[in-house]
Amino acid sequence: MQYLLAVTLLWAFSFSLIGVYLAGQVDAWFSVLLRIALATLVFLPFLKPKSLKPKTALKLMLIGAIQLGCMYGFYYQSFLYLSVPEVLLFTVMTPIYVTLVNDLIERRFNAQFLLSAFIATLGAVAIRYQGIDQGFITGFLLVQGANLCFASGQVGYKRLMAKSSLQLEQSTVFAWFFIGALLVALLGFALLGNAEKLPTTTTQWGVLIYLGTIASGVGYFAWNKGATLVNVGALAVANNLLIPAGIAVNLLIWNHDADVLRLSIGAGIIIAALALNERSWNKRKAKLSAS
Repeated sequence: MQYLLAVTLLWAFSFSLIGVYLAGQVDAWFSVLLRIALATLVFLPFLKPKSLKPKTALKLMLIGAIQLGCMYGFYYQSFLYLSVPEVLLFTVMTPIYVTLVNDLIERRFNAQFLLSAFIATLGAVAIRYQGIDQGFITGFLLVQGANLCFASGQVGYKRLMAKSSLQLEQSTVFAWFFIGALLVALLGFALLGNAEKLPTTTTQWGVLIYLGTIASGVGYFAWNKGATLVNVGALAVANNLLIPAGIAVNLLIWNHDADVLRLSIGAGIIIAALALNERSWNKRKAKLSAS
């Protein structure tokens, strides 16, 4: 969980940076393209193409294209139909998709993982719930598309690394993940981008460079590596820990209005879900060891 918690803190700052310095000022597809391009450059020096089978490299590219490239495509388009609070509300469904995608692949139903994810989702809803307007169905479906892409990528990467017989550092192959996402970002900017809304200030460029190299580059690598070290239930819960962390950062640094009581209640529910999941998982491991 150390990797997931560290990235949670890192991404909590990223949301505020995007909201304050980029949203509505810089073209969204250009922001996505630059972030992914910089993240790709971070890992290209470590890439060892000959040490990986082409089939495995293609799988990593596909995971990156889905988890990062397609996810951003759905996510940014949803803002055309929804307000920011609505988008944030609908993203709390990600843990459900993490558990369901994993169970679908394994062709079974794991009630414990689903219960942990459901409790975590209740905690996120307690924090982010706000009234929604009529006619939000299109936006809702777009956000669910983003959630499904992000969840599928996490589960796919976790399973691919678990099944891989390669004795390689993940950093030597992770560039393939970003290359796949980069292809989607290039296509998205070519078709939907606005070249007239590029960054105009040093601050905007600085934020994008930081988001690309640190938040996207180091962040996604650490998150996916962390996903390989925990069970699926813990991974599902960790997805929603970002919500209270993001609110806390906004409240403490940028002084944005926030309901502290609702934040505390929601965070407590999410932590309880994590504790429940870990306790049950440890009991299961103990039974397997004893048998």
